[in-house]
Amino acid sequence: MHVRRPLAGENGEDIRASVKSGVTTKHIVPKFTNPAHSEFAGPVLNPRISPDGTRVAYATGSAVVVVDIETCEANAIFTVSADDRATMQAGLAEFAASEELDRYDGFWWSPDSRTLLVECFDSSPEPVWTISDPANPDHAGFQHRYPRALTENAVVDLFAVRLGDDGLDVANTAMIDWDNVAYEYLASVTWEGDAQGANPILYVLDRLQHNEQILRVALPAEDEWSTLHAMDGNAMALLPVEVLQTGHNDQWIDVIAGAPAVTPSGKLIGFVNDMEHDTNRLTVDGKAFTPLGWQVHEVLDANDANVLCVVQRTPEVVGENSLPEAWQGADARYHDARSFDVVTIDYDGTVQAVSRKPGVWTAARRGNEMVVWGRTMDSAFAQMTLFSGDESYVVSNYAGTPGFTPNIRFTRLGERGLYTAIVAPQAGSAFADAKKLPVMMQPYGGPGFQRVTLSVAGYWDAQWWADQGYLVVIADGRGTTGRGPAWDRTMYLNMKDVSLQDQVDAVHALPDAIAALNAAGTQVEGTEFSEAQDAALALPEPDLDHVAMIGWSYGGFLSALAVLDAPDTFAAACAGAPPTDWTLYDTCYTERFLGLDPEVYRRNSIIDDAPKLTRPLMLIHGFADDNVTIAHSLRLSQALMQAGRAHTFLPLTGITHMTNDPKVAKNLLILQRDFLAQALSETTAE
Repeated sequence: MHVRRPLAGENGEDIRASVKSGVTTKHIVPKFTNPAHSEFAGPVLNPRISPDGTRVAYATGSAVVVVDIETCEANAIFTVSADDRATMQAGLAEFAASEELDRYDGFWWSPDSRTLLVECFDSSPEPVWTISDPANPDHAGFQHRYPRALTENAVVDLFAVRLGDDGLDVANTAMIDWDNVAYEYLASVTWEGDAQGANPILYVLDRLQHNEQILRVALPAEDEWSTLHAMDGNAMALLPVEVLQTGHNDQWIDVIAGAPAVTPSGKLIGFVNDMEHDTNRLTVDGKAFTPLGWQVHEVLDANDANVLCVVQRTPEVVGENSLPEAWQGADARYHDARSFDVVTIDYDGTVQAVSRKPGVWTAARRGNEMVVWGRTMDSAFAQMTLFSGDESYVVSNYAGTPGFTPNIRFTRLGERGLYTAIVAPQAGSAFADAKKLPVMMQPYGGPGFQRVTLSVAGYWDAQWWADQGYLVVIADGRGTTGRGPAWDRTMYLNMKDVSLQDQVDAVHALPDAIAALNAAGTQVEGTEFSEAQDAALALPEPDLDHVAMIGWSYGGFLSALAVLDAPDTFAAACAGAPPTDWTLYDTCYTERFLGLDPEVYRRNSIIDDAPKLTRPLMLIHGFADDNVTIAHSLRLSQALMQAGRAHTFLPLTGITHMTNDPKVAKNLLILQRDFLAQALSETTAE
């Protein structure tokens, strides 16, 4: 049985004062054994300790360096020549991988600490973009390579570097011979188990992410490394790969963190978008084993007994009777697409709960020890528990809290049952007794991401807006996660129309939903999450003549689209960093959903919609944004000017894609609040 350990001694004294740190620090200053390599001393990027704990490797961009922790002796074991450094980098993930595939590593230690896999990419095929600072015209612009949709990607190669007996010298280097022309995305790299002689496992995707391969790299035996030599005119020895598994999807293949994985006994854990059964499932040696309706979101660990993973349930598919015993009770119905639950799934499909309350959870497991952490609706604190054998230890959290509990109701809107959170003014707000309030739609709306989750921290910002005098509505439309691959793929080639239609439908479904919530009184769905919830306050009537939308990034795109294409529903909008022209966004994300046909891009752009604008629109964009470049908003603004359509534009000097200056962030909230208040006071939806 699990035992909760208190932070008190046998006599009730607080034991925190007696806890002393056992951690010591040591500054490692590399001493290069080869003086010619001293130029690679830094910067130190992404350091990783070897599995045996004796060395640390890091990337500098132009090299991968290995340092002996005890002696501080160092050696650059893989370098990019000075002539190539303008476009080539080593040991780092290329833009497509880090931005869109959630792969941030560019080198990987082998389990025996003797081999490093090193990525080296050449970005010269990618277009050169310039990020400038118009507020300081004497400053030179920053040029970088950006894989714009419908153009070329970086060329990614992978090398195996075998270290010598002293762990710093290089015994040999070979190139991994995978087809990086047909499969240009290196999505993930892992190793088979933790045994000596383990081989790397690569997961690669083609350009449109319709086809995948799981590959095993055949590393040489210990006594074969020294005899490797180049063949067939190659400048370097090539290491062959074996195709272990392939997959295909007519729209796109999802990349799931942690998959593929290999168990200690050699079972291959993969992932499949099971379109027939509308379930994102795990496979073992090619055969799906996770049950229907359990949408696997992430693989955390795989051993020979089960897989530890994060799941979201689709009740319409799985039903309520299949819930693990630990989830039975009042909270049972909340283990759905809004709850990111940690479970173990045996290879016969048996599901065991690890996290208990609905929330947003993750975990890490090694042997018989596991740490589980996450957030729920009933606490402002992140929660963490260490499980060791049959005991458990709660990790205390002394972080600050916002000092309030968001006033939230959960419901489902429209014929598609959109998961929705409605945030109303708090009891102490000036608008607490309002009978009718304007509506603020606050979606993200884009594919692969959702905002309606069972984490109270996700609604703190929305509560501020509600207390300014709005009913804040966050509705997750088609394309958001947790409801199966068919739901996601309705966005394919048609992101613009599908995402907007769901928000329009959500607005029109609000009055009936709010009437039903008020009729239910204190038994409103969601009120049991917190005794502090303002459940006794009836929700105000939504004023559908005064509906605004605000959002950032894809949410900004959707906000601008709302007033351009649905002015009869949306009376005003604030659009932050909106991707208005999808040909200006990156290859990996955009082509996954829109393909390669320029006409599809034209249809999904909002530039040509500029003449339709009849509602107040505020555009907000940072000049330093190197993800959604300010060209997006400038092009829309130019089109609006050419069409004679008045609008407000706030360019932000020195601000990147997300507002990283607290003062700017605060003032942006105030400026948007005042803009919308003025716009809605002068506007009535037609």
